[in-house]
Amino acid sequence: MAALGRAAGAEPEGAGVVPARAGEASKDISMATYTPGQPSLSLEDAKFRRPMVIEIIEKKFEYLRREKTLNIYGTVFFGTAASFSGLLANLIFRHCFKVKHDALKTYASVTTLPFLSTIVAYKFLVTDALYLGNISQENCVLRSTLVGIVCGFLYPCGLAFSKNGHLAVKYHTVPLPPKGKFLLYWLLLSQREIKGMIIPLVFQTVFGIFNGLQHYAIFESTLQKTVHED
Repeated sequence: MAALGRAAGAEPEGAGVVPARAGEASKDISMATYTPGQPSLSLEDAKFRRPMVIEIIEKKFEYLRREKTLNIYGTVFFGTAASFSGLLANLIFRHCFKVKHDALKTYASVTTLPFLSTIVAYKFLVTDALYLGNISQENCVLRSTLVGIVCGFLYPCGLAFSKNGHLAVKYHTVPLPPKGKFLLYWLLLSQREIKGMIIPLVFQTVFGIFNGLQHYAIFESTLQKTVHED
């Protein structure tokens, strides 16, 4: 009887444990490694995103290429206007000082040097500062106007005045000025013709304002398009 009681009261070892199936075990493993809300990257997603990234990069390069082309054209026109100022100034001062020597040499210098100085000054004072984000629209226009006045008007006029004055003294085409008063003497000698230089002064000022506004507008448009694509 005792043996029967022990047999009836005793439960088999591990009677309350249900064996896990193979499918349920793999499901538990997958639930442990997957976090809800985490995006799953597949090979198809990677293939789909790669052309989009390449297209965005190509658009950025296209915007930058177009902006660079327009900026180069504007700077070259700015330098060409400075060359015309030098050409006109040299023509006026040669007529005032009655100089007929070294025409090719003087015309080459008064057109080439203002052209190069305008391009270099505009690049350092306006273009580079604009790309670094150091200037506002008003500052950009002001710098562009100063480059036009200094490099496109004052420098060509001073260069033509000094070169033709030196030739006038060298070849004695005009009476020699008194000692210490040569600058005043030459200014009085050419005061009537020098009034014609007001035209390139006004042109350089207006063109400097226009070029500064256009350059800043192109830069802002390119920047907004690039940020929008991002």
